[in-house]
Amino acid sequence: AMNFELIIDSGRSESVIALLQDKRLIELHKEKNNNSYSVGDIYLGRVKKVVAGLNAAFVDVGYEKDGFLHYLDLGQNVNSFKKFTHKTIIRKLNTASLKSFKLEKKINKSGLIGDILNAGDQILVQVSKEPISSKGPRLTTEITIAGRYMVLLPFSNKVSLSQKINSKDEKVRLKRLLQSIKPEGFGIIVRTVAVGKKVLELDSTLKDSYKRW
Repeated sequence: AMNFELIIDSGRSESVIALLQDKRLIELHKEKNNNSYSVGDIYLGRVKKVVAGLNAAFVDVGYEKDGFLHYLDLGQNVNSFKKFTHKTIIRKLNTASLKSFKLEKKINKSGLIGDILNAGDQILVQVSKEPISSKGPRLTTEITIAGRYMVLLPFSNKVSLSQKINSKDEKVRLKRLLQSIKPEGFGIIVRTVAVGKKVLELDSTLKDSYKRW
């Protein structure tokens, strides 16, 4: 019998589909991903309207349909993000550093979106769900910068580890190490693939994520 294999490599800008017959390539298809609103993308959005009944806001991020931002997706540090964004726009801030940035009060889980956002506000948002035919992208203001070994969280200070890291020694090593190299004002979630990685590797991916911020 013939042995067929289908290999799919789905990248950010294109997907490549290869069909192999008995380990030999017989077909190759390339498709550009023209949905430029991918999960993880960060935009400076403008609040179009706040809908009290939904406890949510519609945000213009340049897509044909406004993105949807629910109160529960604001994240507790939304006021710090708002202040940071505003000060950067009016050029009162010209650094990515959060070293001397004074955090705003955290919001509580059961508040109202109208107390936080108004139409016209410019806010930093991240795509949490890609747009589908009838809807714009789903948004969050809890911005996270995902890197290879860790996720960087602005306006947090906690270093937390993937639940899948079992070795106690490794947990202690990673936590201690990342506490000492992470930039001030940022939290980190350490991924499972960080296990056994040297300081240099961890530090360079951390620097990459910080550069993206």
